[in-house]
Amino acid sequence: MIRDFLSGMTAYARAWGLISELRLWKFVFIPGILSLLLGGLIVTSAWGLSDDLGGYLIRWYPWEWGRTVIEKIAEIFSGLIVLAGGLIAYKQLILIISAPFMSPLSEAVERHLAGELPDQRFSLVKMGRDLWRGIRLGIRNGFREIMWTVILLILGLIPVFSPFTTAGIFLVQAYFFGFGNMDFTLERHFGVRDSVRFVQRHRWLAIGNGVVTMLLMMTVVGFLFILPFGTVAATIETTKRIARTRE
Repeated sequence: MIRDFLSGMTAYARAWGLISELRLWKFVFIPGILSLLLGGLIVTSAWGLSDDLGGYLIRWYPWEWGRTVIEKIAEIFSGLIVLAGGLIAYKQLILIISAPFMSPLSEAVERHLAGELPDQRFSLVKMGRDLWRGIRLGIRNGFREIMWTVILLILGLIPVFSPFTTAGIFLVQAYFFGFGNMDFTLERHFGVRDSVRFVQRHRWLAIGNGVVTMLLMMTVVGFLFILPFGTVAATIETTKRIARTRE
């Protein structure tokens, strides 16, 4: 568990060197622009939605007694819901729309690390198949992420659990981001069902990868390049584990 977690995090140090060595910067800048545009759109939408949601929640409280406290709780709770929802939406959407860039980036890294790969030449059929796979996984993971996040948010209303729910939500977000990063490698080897099983067996690798991605999201420069670096870092470690399963 700890080894997988640390491997997921430390692989980012090697990712920078591989991108430079293999001259893969062309796969970095376009996803960076897409991240900026999508992030700006989601933040702008969430800004107005937070106030609307807080007002909607307070309307369910009909009494004047304690109304100020309830309003504050509703404001905080609605802010957390919008923040979590925005992160989930950003994560799943950016993974889908960046797939045409991340899949060949991951393939180039795996080819360098592992040698020969099955023929992956571009075709519209393959692109459509990869897009459909991304949508299927995005819907699956999005629903599960929302479910666990809502459960943790509700538990957070109980004071004894609140110190732990924030960390829990962060780890849930990290897991599903790491899942998406790993799948850019897994898509060349497994179907959706087997990919899910693979990530479940290596969940702490996904969490370790996703933790760094989530931390980079909090910085301006890191936010622009999280997906390419996360993809390369995930490819490095995922390729090792795929090789072990076939020995």
